[in-house]
Amino acid sequence: MTDWFILLSDFLAGGVRSVAGLFLISRLLSAKKPDKKSMAAVLAGATAVSVIFSVTGLPDFYRLILETVLIIACASYFQETDKRMSLFVGIYYEIAVSFWQFLFAAWFGVIFRSPAFLDYETGNGQIAVWTVHLLLTVLVWYLFRPNISGKGAFRFVSVIAAAGILAVAVLSGQTVLVIAEDTLYMWTIQAVVLMMSVLVFNMNRQYEVEKELAKLKSEQAKLLERDYTTLNNAYAINAKLFHDFHNHIGVLRQLLIHGRTDEAVQYLDELQTPVQEMTDTVWTGDETADYLINSKAVTAGENGIEYQVQAEFPRHTNLKSADLCAILGNLLDNALEAAKQIPAPEQKFIRLTIRRINQMLVIKVENSFYTPPVKQDGMLKTSKAGNGLHGWGLKSAQTAAEKYDGMVQTSYVGNTFRTVATLSYQGIPAE
Repeated sequence: MTDWFILLSDFLAGGVRSVAGLFLISRLLSAKKPDKKSMAAVLAGATAVSVIFSVTGLPDFYRLILETVLIIACASYFQETDKRMSLFVGIYYEIAVSFWQFLFAAWFGVIFRSPAFLDYETGNGQIAVWTVHLLLTVLVWYLFRPNISGKGAFRFVSVIAAAGILAVAVLSGQTVLVIAEDTLYMWTIQAVVLMMSVLVFNMNRQYEVEKELAKLKSEQAKLLERDYTTLNNAYAINAKLFHDFHNHIGVLRQLLIHGRTDEAVQYLDELQTPVQEMTDTVWTGDETADYLINSKAVTAGENGIEYQVQAEFPRHTNLKSADLCAILGNLLDNALEAAKQIPAPEQKFIRLTIRRINQMLVIKVENSFYTPPVKQDGMLKTSKAGNGLHGWGLKSAQTAAEKYDGMVQTSYVGNTFRTVATLSYQGIPAE
């Protein structure tokens, strides 16, 4: 009866341990949450591992290796996590579970003055095993709460690692329970290694964040350069026309004097062609932002997209033109890209709304779309072939909004996609 109980306990503990590992890896690596398929796969694998070890009687060290490989394989395949970091987290996760299982068994033995807790094949030993696994379940639930950020999860794991070092250090000084010195020494080394792994993981995460920011700034600069280049080209065309203004007036005067009205009209049409994208509509009072809005209106018209703008923009604020362009340009580019894909012309639309609410500026872009957006690792994934700069649009807009304690949020209902950017601004004296 006891053998069957231990065997069943091993099956259940392996399943809990594997599923919890899958959740922890996805949380620490900011990957998508495990779904039913991934949990079913990891549970099936954990069951297979338990059967293998119940039949062969191999040491627990090999169980640790197989479970680590199983968790990493499921996390990489189903959650699309980075294999290198999954391997790092998976290995130290299994070591940490074994470490805390020993600590609970040892401290239960000290408290109840019984070495039976150190033998996991007994009922007392199973109490220590399931205490750890129940706490592991609670830990996963805690880390996946909505108000726990990635940094908060890391701090919590750091506290657990530090507590492990303290617990094993105090354990080595007790005299109630006899524990071999080699065993205590091994687990003390493991506690230090776990603490170092937490520090290494944090350093790697900081490096990845800095690399991402550097790449984002580079791509944002390319996006801004693209819009400013277009604007400068338009201004250059206007400057050239103004420079040749007297020549054009002279030609028109001669045509009209000789009664060649049709030719004069045709000449005016030719002059208008290079600047037909430039309009006099003022939406915000910021020349760069207004040109951007107007140029996107022309692009929308060329693609048969209904384009509506409603703007209420505050004057004399600390909002910089470059940041406005980063937000407006990227949001409108994404909207245009989505609306172009709709086959029915009457369903194509883009609505831009700019409103100020007290000291808050709200920029809302609504557009129709054909293919539902896809989220990957909590971020919207572009459907544009090759991704390119388009994949950085929302990130660039988010970076610009964060300069003004703002954010960019996305949602969709039916066939309408909505992106809302909020920015806090301050008024500045007019020059």
